[in-house]
Amino acid sequence: MLELIINSLLLGIGLAMDAFSISIANGIIEPDMRKIRMLKIAGVYAVAQFLMPLIGWFLVTTLEGIFTSFSKFIPWIALILLLFIGGKMIIEGIKERKEKDEEGKKADAPAKLTWGALIVQGIATSIDALSVGFTISEYNVLQAFASSLIIGVVTLVICLIGLIFGKKIGNKISGVATIIGGAILIFIGIEIFVKGIFGL
Repeated sequence: MLELIINSLLLGIGLAMDAFSISIANGIIEPDMRKIRMLKIAGVYAVAQFLMPLIGWFLVTTLEGIFTSFSKFIPWIALILLLFIGGKMIIEGIKERKEKDEEGKKADAPAKLTWGALIVQGIATSIDALSVGFTISEYNVLQAFASSLIIGVVTLVICLIGLIFGKKIGNKISGVATIIGGAILIFIGIEIFVKGIFGL
């Protein structure tokens, strides 16, 4: 049991790094974010990171051949989703800056992260956790559930830290926050893709 807990904690920390980076980006975009919203955002990432290893475990233990074929598309899916969201944010940020320059006054505050975009972020940053199904394939259903739950809790804590950190930065760079946030998402998408394709 102790080994399961330690392994799950380490997996949780490793898997949460992409969600942590995106949490920083979200905090930058919304420096006035309230605590309840921070909890909801971090909760979406935590639920995604909890579900993906569990789904991966189920697929590996029941449909290993199909899952092995699908796993090669995981980096592509993450890249496409994050490029889309990041690119959209950068375009919106540039538009806001342009409007501010043209009107000579403060532009409207950056649009808050929608639930749709948040869910896409959660999927994009956790989809690689499907491969954890291979790592925990020898677990029974209760052990797999416990391991996934630990991963989810670790993700929740790490993402809350990321949001707090991002909010502090966001107050200082509010003028370009959306552009920076979008660039971070694109960078993370490329990083996931490179690691997944080249095994780095």
